[in-house]
Amino acid sequence: MTDSPHVFVACDLPESVQALFVERFQARCNDKGRTLTAPELLEGVKGKRALVITATDCLSADIVAQLPDTLEVVCTYSIGMEHMDIDALKARGIAVLATPDVLSESCADTAFLLMLGAARRVLESSALLRSGEWTGWTPRQLLGVDVWGRRLGILGMGRIGRAIAQRARGFGMEVHYHNRNRLAEALEAGAIYHDSLPELAAQSDFFCIACPSSPATRGLVNTAIISRLPPQAVVCNIARGDIIDDAALVEALESGAIAAAGLDVFAGEPDIHPAYRRLPNVFGLPHIGSATESTRLAMGRLLCDGLQAYFSGAQPSNRVA
Repeated sequence: MTDSPHVFVACDLPESVQALFVERFQARCNDKGRTLTAPELLEGVKGKRALVITATDCLSADIVAQLPDTLEVVCTYSIGMEHMDIDALKARGIAVLATPDVLSESCADTAFLLMLGAARRVLESSALLRSGEWTGWTPRQLLGVDVWGRRLGILGMGRIGRAIAQRARGFGMEVHYHNRNRLAEALEAGAIYHDSLPELAAQSDFFCIACPSSPATRGLVNTAIISRLPPQAVVCNIARGDIIDDAALVEALESGAIAAAGLDVFAGEPDIHPAYRRLPNVFGLPHIGSATESTRLAMGRLLCDGLQAYFSGAQPSNRVA
């Protein structure tokens, strides 16, 4: 490109990923080791053609209105886009690039970690071992729920949902799903489609949320849906926390209506519902779904490739708006 930095990386990326942007675009990067404030972000992007953010950086309509006229493209280091006002960006003619597909496999791995951890009471087991209070094996100790051969219901059969389904088949699970639209037969790969979410819930011994957060999905998994789950069901969320009605899920966990939950994402994180910190049947992770070195690098390379294409006048494969 040019010796003049035209890219501002506002998010606190791993050093190896920052190095990609510096090497290819002489980018200026966030050096504060934290999420920038809105004024800091706006100051850093002055005079730049491209801005790199992630899910913790909010581009509300108000902030979009203050972005400099030089800005042509926003890259989000994420697959979700709920942190950006897409309509406001479109209205200003600012393109949006994201990181689809490259994080699907690591997120699907994490989904199975969540389901297994919740079903087999891993937190309680680990706590017992570490406390020094374990007195030895007994037939009644920490009885969990089998994963093998059970019915898996997937809400959202996109790339991540299909990767989860692929793994489920290795566990002998019968895969069910609900989507806005039914998939082509080849993509279904034998999964059973339900045109309503309540019908899916009723067939889900394991209920895995893998759909995007949007006005249509926020709070979608509520009391009405959770009450349709079979006894001893396990809920898993690898998508976004606000898709679940926290009060409804907590009530079901406390009452024993469902066996457990495996959650990697939470509404309002890191200020999560306090019950998730104390309930023994919640296997919680701090939003690590895509947190592997190789996936982080792949996300960075995809954005760099997209930026290179954009600056060259070509159509980036990862352009989403």
